[in-house]
Amino acid sequence: MIARGPLDPTNVRTLAAFLPNWVGDAVMATPALRALRERFADARVVAVCRPPVGDVLAGTGLANEIVSLPKSKRAAWRVSRSLRRNRADLAVLFPNSLRAAAIARVAGARRTLGFDRDGRRWLLTDPVSIGDRSRPSPTLLSYNKLAKAAGCGDPGTRTELAVQPADEAAFQAVLSENPVLRDGFVALNPGGAFGAAKHWPTAHFADLARRIAADGRAVLALCGPSERAIAAEIAALADDPRVVSVGTSRDGDRKLSIGLTKAAVRAADLLVTTDSGPRHFAGPLGTPAVTLFGPTHIAWSETFHANATHLQLPVDCGPCQQRTCPLGHHKCMQDLSPDRVFAAVREALSAPAVASEPTLARRAA
Repeated sequence: MIARGPLDPTNVRTLAAFLPNWVGDAVMATPALRALRERFADARVVAVCRPPVGDVLAGTGLANEIVSLPKSKRAAWRVSRSLRRNRADLAVLFPNSLRAAAIARVAGARRTLGFDRDGRRWLLTDPVSIGDRSRPSPTLLSYNKLAKAAGCGDPGTRTELAVQPADEAAFQAVLSENPVLRDGFVALNPGGAFGAAKHWPTAHFADLARRIAADGRAVLALCGPSERAIAAEIAALADDPRVVSVGTSRDGDRKLSIGLTKAAVRAADLLVTTDSGPRHFAGPLGTPAVTLFGPTHIAWSETFHANATHLQLPVDCGPCQQRTCPLGHHKCMQDLSPDRVFAAVREALSAPAVASEPTLARRAA
C-alpha cells in the first residue's frame, strides 16, 4: 500500500484508533488520543481495543464509541466485518502487531497509519519509522509520534483518566464497610499481568502494610479478580485491622472493576505499586506513587508523573525484560527490602507535592 499525501481532517469522517493491549499502555496513549481527537474534531472516533482497555478510557470522551476486540481469531474477524459497515477513513494503529494491521485492512480502512515493523509495511498506507529501539525510550513518546505523523502538534505528556459516578459509588461502599480508611490511606497494588517477574513478594507487601499501619495510616490492598487472593493474603499476614483488602466485602467477594480501582487510587494519599497497569492511574488522578521495578527498564514506561518515586535494585542480570526470572532467583524483587520501600513511603508521604502541568483527570458527568 502507498501513502496518499497529507491527511486532510475534512476528509476524515470516521477515525478508528486501535488501542494498545495493556492497561498501562492505554493510559500512556491518552495524550496522542487527545491530540487526534482535537485535530480530527469533526470525525467520529471509534476506539478498537480489548475489553479491559475500554474500561480504562470510560468517561474521558476520547472516543465516541468503544468496540471490543476479542482475543479469538474468529470473533476478531466478526468485529472487523462489523467495522467495515462503518468504514474508517483513517485507522491509527497503536499496537505493533501484524494482527491489528490485518484487521484494519479487512475492515476496509481507507488509510492505515502505524509503525513500520514486524513485516506489516504492505498493510499500511502511512508507515511510520519506529526509530532506534536498541536503547530504552518512553513508550508514551512513541505513541505521540503516531499522532504527529497524522498531522497533530506535539501531544505533550499529560495523561488522562475519568472517574465516573458509578466508580465513586463503588468506592464509597468500600469506605462504608471500612471506616478506618476515611482518615486517609495508602493503596497497595501488588498485581502484574505481564508476568511473575514483576511481582514483589506478598510477604514483603504484608510487612510494608504492617509498618505503614503502625505508623498511623490505614492501608488498602487493591486487586483485580486474578489478584484477589494476593490482596486477601496481604491483609491476613499484616494482621492489623487498619489493613484491608478491596476484594473482600461483608457479603463475601466484592465485585471488582477498573473503575473501582481508579476511584480508590484517586482517593489514596499514596500508591505503592509494581510496574503494572494501575501504576499509570496515579499521574492523571493526582496521587503520589512509589513504583517497585524489577525486570523492566524504567525508561520504557516513564509516566512523566511529577510526584513519582521509582525504586529499582541494581542487579548484574537486569533489567532483563523477561516475564519470569530466567535464572530462577528473582533477586531484583526478592532483595528489594521492605525497609527500603518503607523509607521511600515515609518520604513520599511527608514531601510537598511537586508542581506539574494541570492534570487532565476528570470526574465524568
